[in-house]
Amino acid sequence: MSGLLAVIGKGKDPQLVKQLSERMSHRGPDESDLHIMENGSILCHESLSIIDLQSGKQPIQGTNKAWMVHDGEIYNYQELKNTVLKEHTFRTNSDSEVIVHLYEEFGYDFCNKLDGDFAFVIIDGDKYIAGRDPIGVKPLYYGLDERGRIYFSSEMKSIADQCKSFSTFPPGHYYTAKSGFVKYYHPEYEDHKNADQPLDLSLIRESLIEATRKRLMSEVPVGVILSGGLDTSLISSIASRLLNDSGKKLPSFSIGLDADAPDNAAARKAAEFLGTEHHEIHFTVEEGVAILEKVISHIETYDIISVRSGVPMYLLSKAIIDKGVKVILSGEGADEIFGGHLYFRNAPSAEEFQDETIERVQKLFTADLLRVDKTTMANGIEARVPFLDKDFLDVTIRIKTEEKQPKTHNGIEKYILRKAFDTPENPYLPSEVLWRQKEQFSDGVGYNWVDQLIEYCSSQVTDEQLAGASAEFPYNTPTTKEAYYYRSIFHKYYPQVSAAQTVRKWIPKWQENLDPSGRANAAHLQGNFENVKSEAAV
Repeated sequence: MSGLLAVIGKGKDPQLVKQLSERMSHRGPDESDLHIMENGSILCHESLSIIDLQSGKQPIQGTNKAWMVHDGEIYNYQELKNTVLKEHTFRTNSDSEVIVHLYEEFGYDFCNKLDGDFAFVIIDGDKYIAGRDPIGVKPLYYGLDERGRIYFSSEMKSIADQCKSFSTFPPGHYYTAKSGFVKYYHPEYEDHKNADQPLDLSLIRESLIEATRKRLMSEVPVGVILSGGLDTSLISSIASRLLNDSGKKLPSFSIGLDADAPDNAAARKAAEFLGTEHHEIHFTVEEGVAILEKVISHIETYDIISVRSGVPMYLLSKAIIDKGVKVILSGEGADEIFGGHLYFRNAPSAEEFQDETIERVQKLFTADLLRVDKTTMANGIEARVPFLDKDFLDVTIRIKTEEKQPKTHNGIEKYILRKAFDTPENPYLPSEVLWRQKEQFSDGVGYNWVDQLIEYCSSQVTDEQLAGASAEFPYNTPTTKEAYYYRSIFHKYYPQVSAAQTVRKWIPKWQENLDPSGRANAAHLQGNFENVKSEAAV
């Protein structure tokens, strides 16, 4: 929805702060504004208008002297206005404004009342609070400069050269000057010991439908990423049904090297079945390589899988905005919740399988969520992720681990998610899409993309450069030429040690080949699950 920047403390030049905020103007191409508090603190906002297109301009003033900025969407804002905030007078019709009123009503302890994806900062005289949503769907960074001023920003690029140190704001926390970081999100699954919920397929189905319904809230066109994989196809099917009820047709988008790319081929089948307004995008390896530097500067990471998948995601986002779609639904989270990555089938025990699902959900903000937010927002699009809805997580993560493990179902990953939507009397998807094997986005666009990308990176890095990598990059030293090349580009834009420390490299467990491509796992099939349903345990 936007980019926010807050500088708390006296003496910072407002004109400079405005320029810092404009470094992420791509996040908010519709409006830009700045407010200077009486104590010299500054709030900036780059706005992408999704709700209340007329009066929802930020920063927003509360009832009295508190001001706020917010990035994201609050899906239960109308419910809050009708209940706990019914005595409050609102200046706008935007979803964002409920945040400052919740602060005025409850003080600092209000984040658990929000259902949505958010990063926000409220300044109230000498007091302030910053917060981030439970899973980290929306990005947020914080830092300190030499004069002790604290900064909060949606992207690192606005504060990296201003702060002596900075870091990623932890999801599920809020921060105040008095308390420091306070963890407000305490889901029952967090202790790793309560995977005891009986399987209820209808509850999985209804919970995902509701999570998707919430995320269709918008006053601008909404579309879906339809890769042809299980996760995006299910979201597309649900969204298509919901929009059909109101007489609207759903725009869908896929990308690949050509028409025969695994994702494009499967997406066509799904789109034809669902009746979406489908757009198929093609790109060349050369086009992808040409924007590597731009993509790394936008996504602010050197993680290999994030870069590999970030390039086609960035190109797809450009095509989506060209069609006038400003909100897009995506499928991140399902593989982490249900153990869908192929390496999960090698888990040594049910306990380790469950631990890895929770760990991966909790760390999504360092990888897939970072990549999907920043590649879409680089083009002025907001991405929403129904699988990471709080209520859906509560329903699914604690399902008995054995029900989620592929070995329980003849090696089929995410079997219970597939089965929840296996309704022959009113099918959500064609069988060959519903039962298609997991294909990572960077692979699904066409296997030549990753293969030729690795070759290109190798041609750009000498053996001597790689041998000297530990001296050049002592923190998180790259071990392959591909990793070295991405790290070099990242270092060009973000040379600070603090910047390198925000990156978490994703490496699959329990397999010999540590390349993050799904094709590195021996279980990968060069094709789909065509007839596995009849073979699987029911």
